[in-house]
Amino acid sequence: MVHHIVMWKFKPEIEEGRKPELKKAMAENLKGLVGKVPGLLTVEFVEQPISSSTHDIALVTTLKRAEDIAVYANHPAHVEAADTYVRPYVTERACLDFE
Repeated sequence: MVHHIVMWKFKPEIEEGRKPELKKAMAENLKGLVGKVPGLLTVEFVEQPISSSTHDIALVTTLKRAEDIAVYANHPAHVEAADTYVRPYVTERACLDFE
């Protein structure tokens, strides 16, 4: 089993009042990829990190094999969700993959 963790910060121009609705849309659409993307087993979306955190939001996924990370990254459903609900609003992406 492989874990794929991605963290982001919101772009500075994103108003605080918009962040809850954006987080909700991100969570719903990223969690909805389970069952659509081969090899993707679980998706957790972290909306409320504690104050010591360096990023605003995170995605924690598990996949069957390391090779499934590339399948996930390039899958049309993932690309659509990321391009629509995540990438327009975030910056400073950090990623960690491990077994």
